[in-house]
Amino acid sequence: MSTTKRRFAPAGRLDRYVASIFVSSYVTSLLVVVGLFFVMDMASNLNRYLEPWPDGTKVPTSTVLRFYGLNIPFLFLQSAPFVTLTAGMFTVVRLLKSNEIEACLAAGISARRALMPVFVGGFFIAAGVFGLREWMAESLVPKRDAIRYTLTEKRHERVYEKLWLRDLNGSVVRLGEFRPAAGEPPVAEVLDFRAVLRDERGTISIEAERAVWSQREGGPAWHLENGVRKIVGQEARTREPVEWLDGFEFTPEMALTFQRNLENPLELSFAEAASLARRDPDSVVYQTLLQYHLTFPLANVVLLLIGVPLLLRHERGSSAEGLAKGLLLCVFFFGFDFVFRNLGIQGDLDPLLASWAPVILFGSAGVVLYDSIAT
Repeated sequence: MSTTKRRFAPAGRLDRYVASIFVSSYVTSLLVVVGLFFVMDMASNLNRYLEPWPDGTKVPTSTVLRFYGLNIPFLFLQSAPFVTLTAGMFTVVRLLKSNEIEACLAAGISARRALMPVFVGGFFIAAGVFGLREWMAESLVPKRDAIRYTLTEKRHERVYEKLWLRDLNGSVVRLGEFRPAAGEPPVAEVLDFRAVLRDERGTISIEAERAVWSQREGGPAWHLENGVRKIVGQEARTREPVEWLDGFEFTPEMALTFQRNLENPLELSFAEAASLARRDPDSVVYQTLLQYHLTFPLANVVLLLIGVPLLLRHERGSSAEGLAKGLLLCVFFFGFDFVFRNLGIQGDLDPLLASWAPVILFGSAGVVLYDSIAT
């Protein structure tokens, strides 16, 4: 009796053994899959990054290397479910080749129990993917995006034109030219600044030739050059000079978030998507992105629930055949996810349904397949 308890004890010898195989398989899969994504990205963009600038100069090689070093975590995020599924299938193939699954079954241990560390690892990876995205949004994104702008636009100073923002209180802000780091020392500035807000006094518009993010008593704010406030009410119309922007809540970081949403919304963090959704709660785009950042990490678990049982059903198949099935599984899942997500972004499906339908459908199939694993 005591032997049986030790055999099934969590974190026992069996769990540690299977977990060690899964970890080593994950490292191998990480190098293979992320390396493949890395090579594909270089093949698509490296020549463009190395093109001479209009003045004949070329970007230093160290800048390109630094960009790719910062971009590797983003390549991992894109491929994380592929890595997890491949690692899980590598683990099963190794156990099958050494007949260790059969040994467990002969000893009265179900295959589900023997492979439990793989599925637990999938949940930990899903949580890690979510946390990594949030951390990268604060730590790596500003540096990576600044270098990418230099490589693609062939200029050091970033300039974003005609950027529209929505404030928390419903106001609309238009930035004619937004420069996140202008001058020396670098400060955020806006040329051709305009903002419109409605309150009990009527419609308030503020215009300025230039706005600079500066320190003042009470914290940083936008300092306006040649700023004018216009108030159009039901009974009066006033026009007065204004030096500081008050009543409009947006920062340079928020302006960059809006810009990133235009360029690559899938790289936004959950916190950034939630902030955009609060500013524009009627936007189906933001609502869909908000749900997507919850469902995407779960793909690490969903694919394991389907891929591992399928491989166990074909024990005599080669490892290459099993990996091919896993790749095909990824294609089906992400194709389904892509279609539904676009339907949600376009407003043809409810954002909640568009984001969760692939996970629920494939996850349900995975639970059924998991339940069919030999005991």
